[in-house]
Amino acid sequence: MPSYEELGELLDPASTVLLTVECQQGVVGPDSALPELAREARSSGALRNVARLVSAAHETGVQVIHALAERRPDGRGANRNARLFRAAERLPVQQLAGTTAVRVAPPIEVTEEDFVVRRLHGLSPIQGTEVDALLRNLGCRTLIVTGVSANVAVPNAVFDAVNRGYTAVVPADAIAGVPADYTPAMIRNTLALVATITSTDEVLGCFERPRRRP
Repeated sequence: MPSYEELGELLDPASTVLLTVECQQGVVGPDSALPELAREARSSGALRNVARLVSAAHETGVQVIHALAERRPDGRGANRNARLFRAAERLPVQQLAGTTAVRVAPPIEVTEEDFVVRRLHGLSPIQGTEVDALLRNLGCRTLIVTGVSANVAVPNAVFDAVNRGYTAVVPADAIAGVPADYTPAMIRNTLALVATITSTDEVLGCFERPRRRP
């Protein structure tokens, strides 16, 4: 993990954006299409930590982007080129546009200043969405990646961010996947090679500390 000073330099509020990945009711809520993932996101404390980070970002002026996955009722435009997509079509809860399933899940709060970016296709919150253009227009240099799942969307977001020249920061206790022991192994063996791994408390500490004047 980086030193407190090193992390503090990375997390300058003027050039930092907090991204929440698929923290929506139909994924991590009580009526999730993926109940095992929802249980893990809640029991591990990851969802609560995402909410803490979002709240602190709102207080300190760090921009928040919520990346959500949804589909049209007719399924048009959605991928079918992998087993994951075909299995999703058969789930009892569908992430249909305009429904409760694709609203950001409590206890995460959404304010008017937040961006909510919705995608109809693919695995990535960044590739093929508005997120990259928004980050560039916001002057982002550091992207904090949080949410679910550690199996697919979170590493996809980290890789896409790094490939586009952003520094990725991952609070390890603010992401979740299944099974429970997969997430720390994936962080240690994969994300740690390309992202700065830290914790929710360390990020909050950097948000709260006074900034030196230029």
